[in-house]
Amino acid sequence: MNPEQLRDASLLELFALEAESQADVLNAGLLALERNPAAADQLEACMRAAHSLKGAARIVGLDGGVRVAHAMEDCLVAAQGGMPLTAAHIDALLQGTDLLLRIGHPPGGDPGWADGAGRPLIDAVVQRLGTLDGGAAAPFAAALMAIPEAPAEAEAEPEAAPAASAPPPTDIAEPQPAPPPQSPSPTAAADAHERMLRVSADTLDQLLALSGEAMVESHWLRPFAKSLQKARRQQARALHAADTLQEALQQALHGDAGAAGNARAALATLRELLDDGHSQLAQRLEEFDQYDHRATRLARRLYDSALASRMRPLADGLTGYARMVRDLGRTLGKSVHLELIGAATQVDRDILEALDAPLAHLLRNAVDHGIEPPEVRVAQGKPAEGRITLQARHNAGRLVIEIFDDGAGVDLEALRRAIVRRRLASEETAARLLQAELLDFLLLPGFSMRETVSEVSGRGVGLDAVQEMVRRVRGSLRLTQQPGRGMHFQLELPLTLSVVRTLLVEVAGEAYAFPLGRVLRAAAVARSEIEQTEGHQHFRHEGRAVGLVSAAQVLQRPETAQEQDHVPVVIVGEAERTYGIAVDRMLGERLLVVQPLPAALGKVKDIAAGSLTDDGTPVLIFDVEDMIRSVEKLVSEGRIAGVRQAAAASVQTRVRRVLVVDDSLTVRELQRKLLAGRGYDVAVAVDGMDGWNVLRAEPFDLVITDIDMPRMDGIELVRRIRQDAALRQLPVMVVSYKDREQDRQRGLEAGADYYLAKGSFHDAALLDAVQDLIGEART
Repeated sequence: MNPEQLRDASLLELFALEAESQADVLNAGLLALERNPAAADQLEACMRAAHSLKGAARIVGLDGGVRVAHAMEDCLVAAQGGMPLTAAHIDALLQGTDLLLRIGHPPGGDPGWADGAGRPLIDAVVQRLGTLDGGAAAPFAAALMAIPEAPAEAEAEPEAAPAASAPPPTDIAEPQPAPPPQSPSPTAAADAHERMLRVSADTLDQLLALSGEAMVESHWLRPFAKSLQKARRQQARALHAADTLQEALQQALHGDAGAAGNARAALATLRELLDDGHSQLAQRLEEFDQYDHRATRLARRLYDSALASRMRPLADGLTGYARMVRDLGRTLGKSVHLELIGAATQVDRDILEALDAPLAHLLRNAVDHGIEPPEVRVAQGKPAEGRITLQARHNAGRLVIEIFDDGAGVDLEALRRAIVRRRLASEETAARLLQAELLDFLLLPGFSMRETVSEVSGRGVGLDAVQEMVRRVRGSLRLTQQPGRGMHFQLELPLTLSVVRTLLVEVAGEAYAFPLGRVLRAAAVARSEIEQTEGHQHFRHEGRAVGLVSAAQVLQRPETAQEQDHVPVVIVGEAERTYGIAVDRMLGERLLVVQPLPAALGKVKDIAAGSLTDDGTPVLIFDVEDMIRSVEKLVSEGRIAGVRQAAAASVQTRVRRVLVVDDSLTVRELQRKLLAGRGYDVAVAVDGMDGWNVLRAEPFDLVITDIDMPRMDGIELVRRIRQDAALRQLPVMVVSYKDREQDRQRGLEAGADYYLAKGSFHDAALLDAVQDLIGEART
C-alpha cells in the first residue's frame, strides 16, 4: 500500500496486514520448535510476533484478537520458563495463528464476527491454550465442529483475503496453513535492507518488451559496420586503381609534356581526395565500432535488468508448504517433515505462479501415498518421522525441481492390477511392462490406484494436471523410484517464459523456432534410410521406428524441393507420441524474446508465440504439443504426404517474380504484359504503400517502381526496402518520366539499382534491364 491507501484503509485492514506478516513468522518458528524445542531464537521470534499481534489487536479494538494473542504469549512464556513444547502445544499455537488471520479476514467481511458468531471459537482456542497440557483438545474439536467455516465466496472477495500463493486448503480438521501475504511486509523489507517498489505486472512486461526490442535494434549495427568495412575496401581498391592509372598515363603521355602534366596533376588531386576520404572513413569506422560495443552492452544490461525484475526466489512460492505437509501428516497419523533445498533459486514469476498447485499436489501425494505410518517405518528400520525433500537448482539454463521422499514408493504389482482393472492393458501386456512404463500410467487423466475416494485422494485428479502444467510452460516431467527409497519426481522447466532457447529452422522459405526443451534431437536422415510402410514413412532412431512428417504439410505451406542426400529432421514428443518433423534447413540455436500473439487472433494452430531474430527477421515459435496433435490427426485420416518422394524429386525450374508498382493503369498493364510474355511471374501494386504491403507479404526477385505516386512515392518505397533487413538485397528498378540528371541521381542515391526514363522507354530496354538485374525468367 502507498501512504494514501494506508491513510484510507480501515483499522481492520491494518490489523489484517499485521496478522499476515506475523503469521509467517509464527508458522516458520513453531514448525522449527516442533523439531527442536530448544531453539531459543525461534522461541524469541514467536514471542515477539505474538506480542506485536496483541498490541495491534488492542489498538484497533479487537478484544477477541487480544485474548488469543495473549493466550499464545502466555504459552510461549511458559516454554521460555522451561516447559517443553509438545505436539499438542504446537497444534494449539498454530490454531491460534490461524484464528488471528480469521479475525483479520472475517467471514463475509463482517467486522463484528469476533464478538458475535466467532466468539465460541475464540473461547475454545483461548481455553485450549490456557490448559497447556492439551487436555482441552476434545472440547476444542467439538467447538470447531459447531462453528461453520468461512464461506468460499467470502474468501474470494477482494476485501477479505488477498490472493495467496500458498497451497490450497487440505479439507481436514487439523490446523490449516494460513494464507501467506501477497507481498513483503514493511518489516520484512526493512530486515532485508532493500528498497521495495510496487510495479504492476503490465509495466514490467512492457519494460521487458522494450528492452528486448532495444537488444534486437542494437544488433542492426553489426551488419551496418560490415557495410562500412566493405566501403572502406572499395575505397582502397579505388586508390590502387588511381595509382595504376597514373603510372599508365605517365608512360602513354611521356611525349606530350603539357598533357602529361595536367593528367598527373588531376590524378594526384584525385588520389589525395581518395586518401583523405579513406582516412576519414577509417576514423568513423573505429568510432562506430566503439559505439556498437557500448550500445550492445547497454542493451544487454537493460534486458538483463528487466528480466531480473520478473524473477523471484522460489521461496516466495513455497510459503505454507511446510505447514501443509506437517498438518496433513498429523491428520493421517504420520509424522512428516519437509526439507527445502535451494529455496533462494530465482524463478520467473509466471513460472512460480504456475507451480503453485502442481507442487502442492506432489507434496500431498508424497504424504498420502509415499510416507508410511510411524510403526511401519520403525519396523522397517527407518526413523519414525518421514522426510520429503524439495530441491531446486539451475542447470544448463533450465530450472530443475526435484521432489522425493524416503517412503515406500509405488507398489508396482498393485499398479499392474490397477492398470488391468481399469482395462488399460491386458494381463499379459501389463506383466511385460517395465518400471518406467508402469509409472507413466500414473500420468494418465483420471487414473488412480485408490478404489475409494477419501478427503485427501482417490478422485483421479492429480498427476495428469501436473504434467499438463509442465507441458504448458514447455517443460518436462520424469518419474522414477528405487525399491524402499520412495518416489522421485523431476520437473525441468524454463527459467522464464519471457525468453526461450530455440532451434531455428526454415520451412517454405520462412523461419520457425522449436523450443529446445521440447526437442529430443536434431538429425540429418539419409534418404535411403527412410522406409515406407502402409502409406506412412518412418526412420530408425535409437533402435525404434519414428514416424516422419513434413513440416510444410503440417503448416499447409508449399513443399520445397531439395537435392541433398539427407533430410533435416527435428525429433519431438515422448514415448509412443514421438515424431520426426522434416524441415528445409537447420538455422542453428537462438535465444529468442517471446512476443505473445495478438489476442484478437485467438489460438493460432500449431503456433505458441512470435519473436524477432537479431537481424529483425520475424519468427513464429511452434506449439509442439499442438503440432503433435496435428500430426496425429493427419495420421488418423491417412493424409501423410511422402517426404522422401517430394524431397527427392528433381528440382523444378523456379519462375522469377517481379512486382510492378505504378499508379497508371496503362503503364502497369504494359509492363505486366511485357514481362509475362518473357516468362516472368508478375504482380502489380497501385502505389508505393500498396507495393510496400505486398512486399512484406510475398517474396519477389525484382521491384519495378514509378516515382510520383499517391500515399507513398517511389523514392520512399526504395528507402524502406533498403532499410528493411529482409529486403535490403532486393534489386529495385526505377522507371520514371523524369529524365533529368538530378532525378536520376536522386533515385540512385535512395538505393535503386537501375534508372530507366519512360521518355526513352521501349520494350527491349526494359526487358534487357530486367535480365541484367535478375537473369532469365526461369532458373
